[in-house]
Amino acid sequence: MSKKTNKFSAAEFGKETERAQEKPFYFGQQNFKWMLIGLAFIVVGFLLMMGPDANTVDGKYDPNSWNDGVFSIRRIRIAPLFVVIGFVIEIYAILKRK
Repeated sequence: MSKKTNKFSAAEFGKETERAQEKPFYFGQQNFKWMLIGLAFIVVGFLLMMGPDANTVDGKYDPNSWNDGVFSIRRIRIAPLFVVIGFVIEIYAILKRK
């Protein structure tokens, strides 16, 4: 009959064994991939918003002229949509579990 060994003994009672507690990082590779995709959407959205302002003609300020390009579909609708989609992707990337 073999003797059973108990991994807990009275001699070891009260002695704390120090273990390096492993704290796993919350974000995985997929999270970072989605964060980069979201960041790309935000950057593209802001780049699409760029352009001359309302009173700029040929790169110079002219108070007597009006640039209708300020109200283009690209700057008013498409670019903000890209930015909002980018922020939604960022939220998804943060909340997604490994």
